[in-house]
Amino acid sequence: MLDDADTTEIHPLFAGAPQGTEFRKLRKRLVRETRAAIEDYAMVRPGDRWLVCLSGGKDSYTLLAILHELQWRGLLPVELLACNLDQGQPNFPATVLPEFLKARGVPHRIEYQDTYSIVKEKVPAGRTYCALCSRLRRGNLYRIAREEGCSAVVLGHHRDDMLETFFMNLFHGGRLATMPPKLLNEDGDLTVLRPLAYVAEDDCDRFSRAMNYPIIPCDLCGSQEGLQRVQVKRMLDEWEARTPGRRQVMFRSLMNVRPSHLLDTELFDFSAIFPPEQGDKPALPPILRDLAGEH
Repeated sequence: MLDDADTTEIHPLFAGAPQGTEFRKLRKRLVRETRAAIEDYAMVRPGDRWLVCLSGGKDSYTLLAILHELQWRGLLPVELLACNLDQGQPNFPATVLPEFLKARGVPHRIEYQDTYSIVKEKVPAGRTYCALCSRLRRGNLYRIAREEGCSAVVLGHHRDDMLETFFMNLFHGGRLATMPPKLLNEDGDLTVLRPLAYVAEDDCDRFSRAMNYPIIPCDLCGSQEGLQRVQVKRMLDEWEARTPGRRQVMFRSLMNVRPSHLLDTELFDFSAIFPPEQGDKPALPPILRDLAGEH
């Protein structure tokens, strides 16, 4: 099916796409990796409606385009509704996304909620805005999803976001955790999905630049220096520069967890680990017991 991406029939979101071989390879890789994450984490329930969150950044444009590519080719049997939450940031170009979505025939909802003023008022000077800003944004997106009859809120977090979150939790939170590709919200009525879980940030950047999408920067948190996430990103960039491919190796480790080789007593029953009593014959693994004829 991915070879069909070379045909002339394309979704309007890909209008004006470069015709070169490198872009076609990039586009196929994005589709393949997104489809793999959707399948690996059982994200699809046919007939559902997804609220696809669009910030105007490179990642959310990539998410929107690739999901429509999959839907266009019959590989994603859900309804897609794009949504932008205008949070009232000064100088936010409010007409860019509505015009972009309307011109391409993408069903959408634009919601205005001035969370910017709340964040500026509540967060003390010198503290970062991200935690409160994301909490307010998430609450509004959940509300919109319910109002629109959507079963899932779909976010544009990619592989590198997940790695950065893992190291932030490791360094600052004292826990091994990251953004999961799929989770159920606290109320249990919505799933939160991250279909770009396998996609590298560099590929999102290359794709959105090649498509010349109208990128809108986040001036709220982007204007703050010394953010923990920025520091972690720089660290990962340095590791990747010294050892190309390091990011992907570390990401694979998040998919290859061995609870018995960690220290969480809630996750693994260490109390059951003892050698056999003296004189007892050591128990064989089930497959060896079968071969030996023991039952």
